Amino acid sequence: MDDIGTVAQRVSDSVNQVIVGKRDAVELTVVALLSNGHILIEDVPGVGKTTLAKAMAQSLGLSFSRVQFTPDMLPSDVTGVTIYNQKSQEFEFRAGPVMSQILLADEVNRATPKTQSSLLEAMEERQITVDGVTHTLPSPFLVMATQNPIEYEGTFPLPEAQLDRFFLRVNLGYPDRSDEVEVLGAQQHTHPLTAVRQVADVDTILAAQAAVREVYIDQLVHEYIVDLVRATRDHGEVYLGASPRGSLFLYRGSQALAAMRGRDYVIPDDVKNLAVAVLSHRVIVSPAARIRSVDTRDVVREVLDTLPVPGASAA
Repeated sequence: MDDIGTVAQRVSDSVNQVIVGKRDAVELTVVALLSNGHILIEDVPGVGKTTLAKAMAQSLGLSFSRVQFTPDMLPSDVTGVTIYNQKSQEFEFRAGPVMSQILLADEVNRATPKTQSSLLEAMEERQITVDGVTHTLPSPFLVMATQNPIEYEGTFPLPEAQLDRFFLRVNLGYPDRSDEVEVLGAQQHTHPLTAVRQVADVDTILAAQAAVREVYIDQLVHEYIVDLVRATRDHGEVYLGASPRGSLFLYRGSQALAAMRGRDYVIPDDVKNLAVAVLSHRVIVSPAARIRSVDTRDVVREVLDTLPVPGASAA
C-alpha cells in the first residue's frame, strides 16, 4: 500500500482541481476522511460546498447520495422504509440515501429536529434501525452536512448532541480575485467535475484509516490536548466548553495530519493546526458574550495563545 502521505496528496490534488484556492479546507476534509469522522460545512451559498462533496466521492470511487433537507421531510426519507411486497408476500426494506459511502446532507438545519435525529445513529454507530431491524452502513461512511450561517428564517438549529458528532467544521469562504477568475475560465466549456478521476479505492482508504491509528503521540501531547479542551470549559466567555469527544477527535485528527505530512509521530503544531476546526463548533459562549458577538473561533484561538506548549520554556 502507498504511504498515507502519498494517498492524501493524490486525493487533495484531485479535489483541488475543482475547489480552487481552498487547499486548507480540502486538507481538513481529507483529515476527517482518514480519521473516519464527519464534516459540517458552514458557509454562504455558491462557494462550492456541494462540489466539494461530489469531488471527494469521485476521487475516491465511493457511492454518493445527496439529500436536500426541507421542513416537510420525514426520517424515513433519509433512512429508508419497510414496505410489503404483494408478490413475495413479505416485508422488504427499501434503503434510503443514507445507505451510501458519502452522504451529502444539504442544508441540514432546514429539517425538523425529528428528521435531524435520524442521522444521529448513522453518524455515531454506523448503522440505522428501521422498524426494529438494524442495518449496517457501508464502509467507509462519511456525512458531509452543509448549512447557511446567514439565513435563519425557517431553520431548526442543530442541537448540541448532533453538532458534537461532527468531527470538524469547515468554512470555504469567498475565493480570491485571481482564483475566481480561474474558476470562470475553467468552466467555459464543461464543469471541472467531469475531469475528476478516481485516485484511490475503498481498500486503500480503509488501510489508511487503520494506519493512522498507529501514529505515535507522546504523553506530553496527550496532556496538551486534554488541557486545551479543559481550558475551553474554564474560559470566562464560555457557557459550555468542548466535550471529551472533542478531545478524542482532536487526538485522531492530529494523528491523521501528522501522517499526511510524512511523520509517524504527532507534534504540538499538529494539534494547534486542527484545534479551531475541531473544537469551535463544540463551544457555546455565554449570553453576555453572545451580545458582544464573541465568536467561538476566537475563544479557541485565545486558548491556544495562552496555553503553554509542551517542551517550550515559559516566557
